[in-house]
Amino acid sequence: MIELTDTAPVVDIQPAEYNRLLGYPPGWALEGRAQELADMAASWYAKNGRPWVYARQAESLHAGNGSIQIDGVSFSSPRLQSTLQRADAHSVILMAAGAGAELECEAQRRWQQEKPDEYFFLEMYGSAVVERLVTMTGARLCAWAEQQEMAVLPHYSPGYPEWDISEQSRLLSLMTQSGQKPLPSPLEALCSGALRPKKSLLAVFGLTHHTERVRPLTGLVPCENCSFTPCQYRRVAYVRAPESSNLMGLPAGSVPSGSVAPVSVSPLNQAATYGVNTKALKRWAGERLSLESRNDGAVDAVFRYDGTTCSNMGRPLTFHYTVKLGPPEEGYLIRGQQCVPAPGDTGHTHMCQYDNGRLLTAIDGENPLLGQPLDDVIFWRRPDCAAGCYCDPAGRDHKWGLVLETIHYALTHKVKPW
Repeated sequence: MIELTDTAPVVDIQPAEYNRLLGYPPGWALEGRAQELADMAASWYAKNGRPWVYARQAESLHAGNGSIQIDGVSFSSPRLQSTLQRADAHSVILMAAGAGAELECEAQRRWQQEKPDEYFFLEMYGSAVVERLVTMTGARLCAWAEQQEMAVLPHYSPGYPEWDISEQSRLLSLMTQSGQKPLPSPLEALCSGALRPKKSLLAVFGLTHHTERVRPLTGLVPCENCSFTPCQYRRVAYVRAPESSNLMGLPAGSVPSGSVAPVSVSPLNQAATYGVNTKALKRWAGERLSLESRNDGAVDAVFRYDGTTCSNMGRPLTFHYTVKLGPPEEGYLIRGQQCVPAPGDTGHTHMCQYDNGRLLTAIDGENPLLGQPLDDVIFWRRPDCAAGCYCDPAGRDHKWGLVLETIHYALTHKVKPW
């Protein structure tokens, strides 16, 4: 059995990973103001950040009959259950990690000082810290598991497709009540399922003695999503490695002499079942959505949402959703998400929960499915909420679902050229 805590983990953020979270394409080199902001975030965190990690092996696991029992506590995640069963996992490791409350406080301070660029770069740096903590912890677990003749499966978290984020509080409770050691830093799961501090993550790693089953099964090899390059236990290549996109150094779209051009296969589910009526998706894709393709195949999408407040006699409001997607070979990975009032809109100030911009800060900090393939929106179980305003988190998730499904529909059905 393993249980570890670390209050001073080394956090060496990889530029490629940070740039990806900022929304830049693979291989992009920061310069000018962007480089200055990135250096600011890194410098501030090096002096003030307090990252931490906790992990422990569960005492019991049972996956079957539509649920997962971890130390007697029941969870419902069909996708995680399938992964554990396919690998014949005998146990799991529970992990919690956080970038520390200090970063969130500093980001909020910059926002209140009307420094949105500094706020954004600090926020994304916090996300990069959490990603790196998960990567480094996964590497430590792999090293431990290798000595035990076991394999570690990819981590999975509440809020991922087919695992309701509402179970986050149950998972946190299990970690804090059953472990021998306390969490290194205070962590709270809100009623919505969100964590406080928000730059934190709860995850489950499966463990299996059947290492031979991991290699041939797609989706069971954590190495594909692990950027820990010096790892001696790597089984397959890191699929998001920027150099893998053009190993021959050829211009985009070119084919070496004597080679056959690869067949273009869409990474998106062409027969997806949407949660929204397809007629509505087609209309929104044509009227509310704009798409712009970059030279590297990445896509920038902007969606205009028109709604009304739930009070003050239903004032009209308009929000703009910006989504940055990676190229098709990355599965249209969601690299960036933002939701802000449209220029000149005043209706949002009449929402009942609007309070000197605090609601906008909450909205801006929500990035559902960030870092996941666009196809995952098809499996995202979210509240069905028809409210036109943004006061309730369920309503905001519902709107993000509309936006991402519209983009998915537009890309798979070629609704418009771009």
